[in-house]
Amino acid sequence: MRGRTGLIYPVLLLAALYGGWLLGGGGREGVPREAPRDPSSSGSPGVTSFDESSRREVAPLVVSGDEYDAITVYEKRNESVVNVNTETVVYNWFLEAVPREGSSGSGSIIDSRGFVLTNDHVVEGASRVFVTLADGSRLEGDVAGRDPENDLAVIRFDPGERVLEPIPFGDSSSLRIGQTVLAIGNPFGLDRTLTAGVVSGLGRPLRARNNLVIRDMIQTDASINPGNSGGPLLNRQGEMVGVNTAIFSPSGGSVGIGFAVPVSTVRRVVPDLIAHGQVRRGWIDIEPRQLFPQLVQYAGLPVDRGVLIHGVDSGGNAREAGLQGGSRSRAVRYGRTVIHLGGDIIVGIDETAVETLANLYEALEDKRPGDTVRVRYYRGRELHETAVVLSERPRQYSWD
Repeated sequence: MRGRTGLIYPVLLLAALYGGWLLGGGGREGVPREAPRDPSSSGSPGVTSFDESSRREVAPLVVSGDEYDAITVYEKRNESVVNVNTETVVYNWFLEAVPREGSSGSGSIIDSRGFVLTNDHVVEGASRVFVTLADGSRLEGDVAGRDPENDLAVIRFDPGERVLEPIPFGDSSSLRIGQTVLAIGNPFGLDRTLTAGVVSGLGRPLRARNNLVIRDMIQTDASINPGNSGGPLLNRQGEMVGVNTAIFSPSGGSVGIGFAVPVSTVRRVVPDLIAHGQVRRGWIDIEPRQLFPQLVQYAGLPVDRGVLIHGVDSGGNAREAGLQGGSRSRAVRYGRTVIHLGGDIIVGIDETAVETLANLYEALEDKRPGDTVRVRYYRGRELHETAVVLSERPRQYSWD
C-alpha cells in the first residue's frame, strides 16, 4: 500500500477525524446561533446591558508545573522535529519508471551537520527522501544508514547556511513507570503536534513487521498516531529518551498503547549507521536453515526446533570451532529451497534459546565482531557446546 504513514493504516480513524472537522465547521449545525433575548431585558435590541460596577479584572493565566514543563520543552524542541516524506518508483505497462508518493513520518535532528533520526519503516523502499524543516523548507536527502532489526534509520541532508539545533540524548535506563513523557511528531500531516503521557511500561518486547523482536521497548500512553513514526519521545528536560515507533491498536487508531525504541539502543546503533551505513554485528560463518515440521519428520531429526547448518564457510569461524555443515549428497528440495542434511543443529547461543532463525539473529544482535559466544548444538542425537569467536556479519545476511 502506498502513502503509508507508519506501522498502521487507520482509514476509519482518519475518516472519523475529518468527519469531526466537517461537523464542527460546515452545514447548519456548525453555524453559530445568536442566543435568544429575554423580552423583559432592557436596552437596545442586540446590545447587552451591564452595570459598570460588575466589571472584574481578568486574572492572569496561571499554568501548573507540568504545563510549564510541556510548554518549555515544546518551545525548545519543536523546531528540531522534521517531517519525512518519501517517493518510490513503480513501473507501468511500458516498463517506464513512474514516481509515486511513499511513506511519511517524523524525524529528529540529531547532528548539526544534517543528520536526522527516524524509523526504518518510514524510509524502507524509498527511491527519494525529503525532509521538511520547521521554516517550511523542503530539502532532499539520502538514507545514510538503516537498521531494520531495531526499526531505526538515519537520513542525511545538506542544511546549507542553516543553523540546526540537535535534540540531546537522555538516559532511558533511568526511566520509571509513571514518569511524564512528551511526543512531538506529524500525525496525519499535522506538523509538530505535541502529545503528553506517562511511561506505562519498560522492557517490553515488540514483534516487528519483519518478525524480529525489538527488545526493551518503552510503552507509553502518549498518543502516537500515523505520521508520528520516527519522532522523539522526550522527558521533561527536553532530552530524547525514545523514538516513537508503533502502537497496539485493534481499531487502527491510538488507544493509549504506544511503543518507542529506547535511546540506549539509539546510542549503540547510530554511530555505526553514520559511519558504515549499517550496524556492525557479530556473526557465525554458516548458511542457516530453519527447521520446519516436514523436514524434521522426513529426516528424523532429534529436535523439532532449531537452526540447521546447511553449510559452513571455508576458513570461517564456524569451521575453526568444529561446527559441521550438511552434505551435498544428502540434498533435499523444499519448494525453491535446497537443504543439505546432516549438518549440526544450533539450539542455543549463550543464554538465548535458538528455536527459529529470528532467535539466531536476536542472540547475536548485541554482539560485536571479535566477541566470543558459546554455541549449543546437536550432532546426531548428542548435544554439544563450543566457543565461537564472531566475525562481522556480511550484508547478504542482513535481516531485511
